[in-house]
Amino acid sequence: MGETTPRLQLGVIGALALSVTSSVAIVICNKALMSNLGFPFATTLTSWHLMVTFCTLHVAQRFNVFETKAVDTKTVMLFGILNGISIGLLNLSLGFNSIGFYQMTKLAIIPFTVLLETLFLKKQFSQNIKFSLSLLLLGVGIASITDLQLNLVGSIISLLAIATTCVGQILTNTIQKRLNVSSTQLLYQSAPFQAGILFVFGPLVDKCLTKQNVLAYKYSPFVLAFIILSCVISVSVNFSTFLVIGKTSPVTYQVLGHLKTCLVLGFGYTLLHDPFTNRNIIGILVAMFGMGLYSYFCTRENKKKQINDLSSQTKETTPFLGSKNNQDMMEEVKKPNKDSLV
Repeated sequence: MGETTPRLQLGVIGALALSVTSSVAIVICNKALMSNLGFPFATTLTSWHLMVTFCTLHVAQRFNVFETKAVDTKTVMLFGILNGISIGLLNLSLGFNSIGFYQMTKLAIIPFTVLLETLFLKKQFSQNIKFSLSLLLLGVGIASITDLQLNLVGSIISLLAIATTCVGQILTNTIQKRLNVSSTQLLYQSAPFQAGILFVFGPLVDKCLTKQNVLAYKYSPFVLAFIILSCVISVSVNFSTFLVIGKTSPVTYQVLGHLKTCLVLGFGYTLLHDPFTNRNIIGILVAMFGMGLYSYFCTRENKKKQINDLSSQTKETTPFLGSKNNQDMMEEVKKPNKDSLV
């Protein structure tokens, strides 16, 4: 146990670091591609992301990097379709809203996820956890509200994205644990279904929303370079998403997402020249403090849970050991005593 726990913690830290780095990179890349280079086909781009991810995992599986595991096809298909819709809606939200409103959309995912897990999975969240999450949401709200630009289409897309994302992330965690599959195995099994639904409906959705045809778009070498870069980064994004949710929880993944929010706002100001004021800085600091409290309370409660589990195991084993000792003592009493016979 002493060796397993540090390895597990190292794996979680590595997954979190990969998720933060790749997600911030792809948000900046996609925003530059859609806003600065005039490539608005977010849903089609997502289907290419997932196809590249599946092809990469297929090659890795051929080289025995990981083993496939048989999973119920209907479950994976429905999960893949839901996740594909969720990813497509989030990308559409990014394409048709400002970075601030996109982050506000992700902001609403935490309370909605907590509500769903409380109602349907009977999961309990302590007051300390709720307080730290509220502080986190407040900070991100303060940081993002100055970059808030509303539009009807973007708002509708964002509402749909919140609902599908919450359900999809809860299922990601639940399926991995109940079916005992790794994040890589689940992603490999579901990626074709996610890519398929977006590949079929992506161009139609993009045409309805942008009034442009992705097939008629004139691809310059610069746009192609950014598309390839976005697809490459997406492999890490998709893999780390499944990895983090499987190792932690949907709520923790969303908390991590708001660390990305702060980084995206900073990079957006630096690279994309988005508006940035003192209010952004205050909001980011409050959000960081909320993240720190959340991490502290989670760590403390996990340690407390481990101590309680060990205590309960001790209580279960002590009567058994005690009865065995009593039985041995009785056998010793029944044995003839040589001294008494003399």
